[in-house]
Amino acid sequence: MAPRKLAAGNWKMNGTLAALSEIDAILAQPAGCDVLICPPAVLIQAMAAKGIPTGGQDCHAKASGAHTGDIAAAQLKDVGASHVILGHSERRTDHGETDEMVSAKALAAHEAGLVAIICVGETEAQRDAGHTLDVISAQLAGSVPDCATAANTVIAYEPVWAIGTGRTPTNDQIAEVHALMRDRLSARFADGADVALLYGGSVKPANAAEIFAIPHVNGALVGGASLKAADFGPIIAALSAA
Repeated sequence: MAPRKLAAGNWKMNGTLAALSEIDAILAQPAGCDVLICPPAVLIQAMAAKGIPTGGQDCHAKASGAHTGDIAAAQLKDVGASHVILGHSERRTDHGETDEMVSAKALAAHEAGLVAIICVGETEAQRDAGHTLDVISAQLAGSVPDCATAANTVIAYEPVWAIGTGRTPTNDQIAEVHALMRDRLSARFADGADVALLYGGSVKPANAAEIFAIPHVNGALVGGASLKAADFGPIIAALSAA
């Protein structure tokens, strides 16, 4: 089997119930790929009710307990989520999440029946120092649990310096990282060749087709451009045609 193509939208801390009208327009568009939206937790149940695959943006490593403000993977599943984003650079930066913490969360997600979208990526300083491949290799080794399979795990490469900045790595830079990720996953897991690899760094309608033509890019983790169907629609169409 080949990796499934996935257009995943990360709404981050944006959107209210009124914004769910955008989902109707997204659902009205034919898609030749899987489509997923990860809204703020307060919108998950209402969004899932519209019939679009829906995910969370984080979960706790524990199944329950005294963790005020946190959400368990089983709770996400209970309100309709099928996926959860883990280890996003904003979580790693803002909340000090380590590879070990991300791996524990991914394990919890798997146990709850969620697909874990595990994020990896280098900072600008790491890129400029020539450490990109070492950083990605270490994050894959530390963040992806041994129980990962092509069915329960997606990997998203997000160069931290490109998120929300409008900057995009060259095609060769993206290809180099995605080839490395495919090699590492194939060496470690029996079905590593089938794990979907997403690119996430300022994906827009204008550059989507070019990015999706790069080897081992099976889709995208899209930020701001996923908030409006007028922007996310062309990205979905480009992936469907890839």
